[in-house]
Amino acid sequence: MRRLIPPLAVLLLLAAGCAPPRTGTLGPAPAGPSPTTAAAPTGTPTPPPSAPRTPTTPARTGTPSTAAPTGPDGTLTVQLWFARAGRLVPTRRTLPATVATSRLALTALADGPSPAESATGLTTLVPAGTEVTRIAGGVATLVPPAGFDAGGTATARLRRAQVVWTLTQFSTVRRVAFAPADTATGRDDYADLLPPIVVTAPAIGDRVTSPVTVTGTADVYEATVSVRVLDAAGQEIGTAFTTASCGSGCRGAYRLNVRYGRAASRLGTIEVYEVSARDGSRINVVRVPVDLGTRSG
Repeated sequence: MRRLIPPLAVLLLLAAGCAPPRTGTLGPAPAGPSPTTAAAPTGTPTPPPSAPRTPTTPARTGTPSTAAPTGPDGTLTVQLWFARAGRLVPTRRTLPATVATSRLALTALADGPSPAESATGLTTLVPAGTEVTRIAGGVATLVPPAGFDAGGTATARLRRAQVVWTLTQFSTVRRVAFAPADTATGRDDYADLLPPIVVTAPAIGDRVTSPVTVTGTADVYEATVSVRVLDAAGQEIGTAFTTASCGSGCRGAYRLNVRYGRAASRLGTIEVYEVSARDGSRINVVRVPVDLGTRSG
């Protein structure tokens, strides 16, 4: 008679094959700029460091997001892609709603970052007068103003990337053509201009509450994205980690909730980073100043 596999063994085999991506709470983050080991996740063993990763496949950007629908107060929230250190960085604007959403977004893009955003290094390369002349078949066509491609090849490409990534958030636009004769390009054509970690929420200056939801995309070692919440003095009051949907050579989306303690000041920072496989230090750090929405006492 054949021996039957015990039911418990079957359940264990099934569970092992269906394990979800890790998400959890971290212990203390590295105290110095280059500690020798990474912070240990609570209840989760720290994987041994290995050689630094070498991307083998191009980063994928996923499908374009869509601007939020018009709110009850007659406003529309749009995503703007500014530049920092030669890379694309997203932020948001809530503006009076209009049917000409592409014009609304490009005008805000040309207006540039707010003082709080400028303080973090954000800037815009897009000049005023950049407008869409038509949208057909998912392609938005622009006639850029004179001097649009000034500043050298890298600067002109980053400027175009700002426009493409901002316009393709709308469901009617998948690619952008710059008249008179340029081939239409989409987000994937500028994927190399994204930093290793992109934070789409919260945005700079947002008021948040605990737990704060942090979202974005990342191409990091073993897809592991770490987050910590800092008070105005730079003290850590909350920390967590998760895994993106892809990593170590490909770009994946991430989303996690981070609980944090009460702070003496409402000013704080959401810090998103990768733990170095080489020495456990925090690398590819993105800092987002926020209003913590909580005050002790």
